[in-house]
Amino acid sequence: MAAPIVATIIFVVMFILVITEKIEKHYVTLGCGLLTLIFVFGVCLRDFGAIWDTINLEAIVTPGFWHAASGESESGGIDWSTILFLAGMMVMVEGMARVGFFRWLCMRIAKLVRYKTVPIFFAFMCMSFVLAMFIDSITVILFLASITIELARLLKFKPVPMILAEIFCANLGGSATMCGDPPNIIIGTQLGYTFTDFITNTGVIAMISFVFVMGYFYLVMRKDLAGSASESDFAALPSPESAITDKPGFIINTIIFLAAVVLLVTHASTHLTVAFIGVAIAIVSLLTSGKHMLEILKKVDYKTLLFFTGLFVVVSGLEQTGVLEIIAKFIQDISGGNIYLMVGIIIWISAVASAFIDNIPFAATMVPVVKALAAASGMNIDVLAWSLAMGTDVGGSATPIGASANVVGTSAAAKAGHPIGWGTYCKKMVPATLIVLVITTIYICAVYL
Repeated sequence: MAAPIVATIIFVVMFILVITEKIEKHYVTLGCGLLTLIFVFGVCLRDFGAIWDTINLEAIVTPGFWHAASGESESGGIDWSTILFLAGMMVMVEGMARVGFFRWLCMRIAKLVRYKTVPIFFAFMCMSFVLAMFIDSITVILFLASITIELARLLKFKPVPMILAEIFCANLGGSATMCGDPPNIIIGTQLGYTFTDFITNTGVIAMISFVFVMGYFYLVMRKDLAGSASESDFAALPSPESAITDKPGFIINTIIFLAAVVLLVTHASTHLTVAFIGVAIAIVSLLTSGKHMLEILKKVDYKTLLFFTGLFVVVSGLEQTGVLEIIAKFIQDISGGNIYLMVGIIIWISAVASAFIDNIPFAATMVPVVKALAAASGMNIDVLAWSLAMGTDVGGSATPIGASANVVGTSAAAKAGHPIGWGTYCKKMVPATLIVLVITTIYICAVYL
């Protein structure tokens, strides 16, 4: 009885510390992970085999870790597939950023629409949505927000509405694919889904929602998009080519990016796991970067990787002590076995929770809950998985702290002299979030149930 209580206390403390941000998140999860290994598995359970299973290093040296037909991965312990894939994509993105790929893309699209604010508004929303399907939304917003602010200064329009729309579309685009958002990577690797599985399920929901979201943002923000720049002001704008810092490197990194997309789209057929794809892309990116190899490695977000490592250990403590099964049974009981109500609970609880707490630990916690819930109720786990993915990915858009992209975008605006308060943010973003959640609920209930 002591083990579940201790595991729950450690988890709650971890969540509180992560939310308050008094201590850096990776220190929190690593510390709580160590406490789980010592007190939950060592002192309470006295199961040292569970410690080794949780660390899960054996998985890395098995052939199935790198090349497997399909199926669910081992859910217990540290999910090295997620960590290695994230690390590989981080290396690739840093290589692309170094050569000016993102800045060039933004400036090129702005020039194609002749620097007109409304076309730029729609173009940047589309670019944010599409890029976030394959690249971390933080990187997408980091570059889009900076270019938006620069264009706003030169074309004389208000940048805040455009930045808010970009943030939302990045989070929505991330929900469409397995590699778009960290929660999806966790759900995909632990439940054995492929890139194609996501794009044909959450991807369809995201694309339908995107049409409505574009219309919504235009209606509520069109008055703020009017620019007052003249044709002569366009001469002050830098050419897209000026953004490229290394032309050979630009070409190479573009090819690497396209290769990564192809590998992800086809990995259900090639049976190459996301861990293999991530490591392969990282190695190629580093080998082709030449003297910039160390520069790229230094910029990789190791704190996030360590954050994941500790998080998986803490969640494993909840799983192996039966706490997550209790949560699953509670959801089943309050839904009364009604599958529609069960789906609604997963979507909306996930969304509300993700609006205020980091959606990564929430998703990592809920994956085993969803598995237990599906096993207990006999419900198709796919339906619950897509509900969880959309709820966690979209719900984070509702508040300035709900997702990392939100923090990056609002911070960039504030540094440029355009602070975005909670009132301004929520007034525009909460309705958009509700629109997508309603569409998601209706679609899942109509199509899958």
